[in-house]
Amino acid sequence: MIPSGSFKNTLVPGDERLRTVSRLSRLMRRPELGAVAGLILVTCFFFITADPVMFNLAGLVNFLTPAAQLGILALGAALLMIGGEFDLSIGSMVAFAGLIFGASITVLQLPLLAAVLLTLVVAGAIGALNANLVIRTGLPSFIVTLAFLFMLRGLSLVGLKWATGGSTQMRGITEAVEGHALLGVFSGKAFEGLFRTLTERGWIPRFDNGEAMVTGIPVEIVWFVILTGLATWVLLRTPLGNWIFASGGDPVAAKNSGVPVRKVKIGLFVLAALCAGLVAVITVLGSGSTDARRGFQKEFEAIIAAVIGGCLLTGGYGSAIGAFLGSIIFGMVMIGLTYTRIDQDWYLVFLGGMLLVAVLFNNIIRKRVTGER
Repeated sequence: MIPSGSFKNTLVPGDERLRTVSRLSRLMRRPELGAVAGLILVTCFFFITADPVMFNLAGLVNFLTPAAQLGILALGAALLMIGGEFDLSIGSMVAFAGLIFGASITVLQLPLLAAVLLTLVVAGAIGALNANLVIRTGLPSFIVTLAFLFMLRGLSLVGLKWATGGSTQMRGITEAVEGHALLGVFSGKAFEGLFRTLTERGWIPRFDNGEAMVTGIPVEIVWFVILTGLATWVLLRTPLGNWIFASGGDPVAAKNSGVPVRKVKIGLFVLAALCAGLVAVITVLGSGSTDARRGFQKEFEAIIAAVIGGCLLTGGYGSAIGAFLGSIIFGMVMIGLTYTRIDQDWYLVFLGGMLLVAVLFNNIIRKRVTGER
């Protein structure tokens, strides 16, 4: 028996526990490496090819807004992927949650807060249903959520036709919520008073016509930053974060170690669905309408953003900050092409290439520095 306190005597020369890990090696282990490299490459590309106004204050807000909407979805997808699962239904969930929210406002005439809560409850319930089907049946989450991708999209079409008398688009939402006290939480711009003061003092540039270049920060960007910070804190600073990594890395070993794998995965499915519900509320209020194509193919973009951010398809590895950066890459490419002479139909080709470059770069550099195989 080894005496108490003498564990250090069991270490021998060459023991890998004595190996000093350099700062560069620790840096290269970070999941965000591929996303950082991709963001640098994309930024350099548009600095060379795009109109310089893309990178003024108004241009930054212009591409960060769609990046934030996608990014909220990507955060939910990233945490679920770290936990070892997929949800291919979150794009269709945006459309279905938009139907629930729009119908709550215009048909049921519920107050804004009640409509938001009802939308999130319905989205969360569907996320829990997805999770339970995956866990109880043993089917891959890819298959279960692919089925819900089609079902939710179809229910959105049928539901909108029922609620509107035959149309696949619902209007009148802006008028129904006009003047509500909580409207600014989910729509419009934040910190308008601060930006007005900064403009008056000359700290915010103006357009040639004298108007302020930026009058506030779109609320989706605020939500995006807050949720990224919260997700990062959970992953890196709480026991729940350890459980998420363990559940995705080796669920059997995690379960044997006392990790509530089943509850963790259900919670992650619910979280991904809630992120889709939040995006639905924000986008419906922003446009004043909802339609059956809302969120179309966003599930794939969210997963790609998470992969660019360092999430492994096998689970157990990734970060919220990586998904944050991956989403910014999407927004930059989506809007940036409009500032160039490049045909915008190259958008998907460009993103597919960026996915390969970011993932390959991340894997190759990390393996060379850390000695992984």
